[in-house]
Amino acid sequence: MAETDAELAARLAAAAGEILLGLRTAGELAGKALGQAGDDAANAMLCREIRAARPDDGLLSEEEKDNVARLAQSRVWIVDPLDGTREYGEGRSDWAVHVALAIDGVAAVGAVALPGLGLTLTSGAPIPLGAANIPPKMLVSRTRPAAEAVFVAERLGAELLAMGSAGAKAMAVVRGEADIYLHTGGQYEWDNCAPAAVAAAAGLHVSRIDGAPLRYNNADTYLPDLLICRQEFAADVLRIAGEFVKP
Repeated sequence: MAETDAELAARLAAAAGEILLGLRTAGELAGKALGQAGDDAANAMLCREIRAARPDDGLLSEEEKDNVARLAQSRVWIVDPLDGTREYGEGRSDWAVHVALAIDGVAAVGAVALPGLGLTLTSGAPIPLGAANIPPKMLVSRTRPAAEAVFVAERLGAELLAMGSAGAKAMAVVRGEADIYLHTGGQYEWDNCAPAAVAAAAGLHVSRIDGAPLRYNNADTYLPDLLICRQEFAADVLRIAGEFVKP
């Protein structure tokens, strides 16, 4: 039986994770040099395998020169070979590999590998959501918590939880470690396409912070903001975020 898109995404994300773990375990590189080597090796494998398995589809990768021919294609794979380069280079576990397929601009299929935790989460096999945390837990950047996120957390009475990569944060909500991931510091399509697909398949709310849907395979790949959260908090988070006035 032919491999489904979801199975392909999950297999490749996990395989890229193994490459990255192998490079780190070898101990020959560290810090930025390790991150660059990991990006290069994982990207080479992902792009080679996607082109071999789905030769008629488009491809957008953080580590590849953009081919604008993708803009005319309905199916476009969007990948981030190493999300959280700093965390990876520091020997932490909060980094990820993203493999996604956008169909007509929608994040339809996604897999997020968390190699440091030995996990790969996929839209093809969503895990059931547990009970919400009380008080809710809200994820913020380890190094630069956004003022909007802090504002929303204070109004909600949420507990702030610092974590590394975008994929690790989004999957923390999927896994029940947190309830809200609000990001306003700017991302690119590869930063959240796979996490958005996995989160939506799990039944979470996924949108821009004004409630608009996330759209992919754009000429400009920049995405200013993102909200992934449990459905029961979505309306309040969107309302409070709308009340924030930038200084």
